[in-house]
Amino acid sequence: MKTGTSPEMGIDGAVLGNKDSQARTVNSISVSSIEKYAAKVEQHGGKVVVPKMTVPTLGYLAYCNDTEGNIFGIFQPDGSAK
Repeated sequence: MKTGTSPEMGIDGAVLGNKDSQARTVNSISVSSIEKYAAKVEQHGGKVVVPKMTVPTLGYLAYCNDTEGNIFGIFQPDGSAK
């Protein structure tokens, strides 16, 4: 879901189903490099919980936990992703 109106990097999100059938909100932040920002997450006490994956024709996505256990995504746009 696009939350902004400009093509610049920003925060987007989705509502996902969970194993317990409860909806969860997961925000994803656009970044220039999954590897660079995954390293920053870990340097600051967070953890990558789902490693980089390809979202064909859109880019790359990884999920992380912050220091309080909240999950968020980091998304690297790349229209040529396969």
